[in-house]
Amino acid sequence: MAYPHPVDILPHRDPFLFVDEVTDLQPGHSAAGLWHLSGEEAFFAGHFPGRPTLPGVLMCEAIAQMGAIAVLTDEKYAGRLPLFGGLDKARFRRQAVPGDTLELRAEMTRMSARAGKGVGQALVGGKVACECELMFVIVDAS
Repeated sequence: MAYPHPVDILPHRDPFLFVDEVTDLQPGHSAAGLWHLSGEEAFFAGHFPGRPTLPGVLMCEAIAQMGAIAVLTDEKYAGRLPLFGGLDKARFRRQAVPGDTLELRAEMTRMSARAGKGVGQALVGGKVACECELMFVIVDAS
C-alpha cells in the first residue's frame, strides 16, 4: 500500500520537518514512519561538538509530527491544525546519532473536535529511544 508523503499532510518544512516517510497509517487513529538522521542536520553541530546527539525534545517533536499525520489524514480534521498542548511522561532511553533511523509511532488515545491525546515512541534499531504522552489542541489552519 502506498502512503502519502509527509509534506503532503504536514505544514512543517525544512528545517523543522522530522518525518521522512510514512510506513503505516490508520487515519484519525495511528501512524508510523521513519526519520533518517544524515548527520547534516544543523543541530548536530552544536549538540554536541565532537559527540553529535539528537536532542531529546526533537524526538518528542518527531513523535508529535507522526501523531499530526494520523490526525490530519482523518477527513474530520481537514483544514485544521493540531498544536502541542502538553507533554507528559517523556522518557529518554537511548541516544540517537548521525546515521541512525528513528522508527516513529503515534497512537491517538482520545479525540474530540477541539483537542486530543496520544502516546508515541521513537525507536532506534528496534529499541525504544524515547516515549511520551502528547496532548494537543486542534485549531483552524488559516
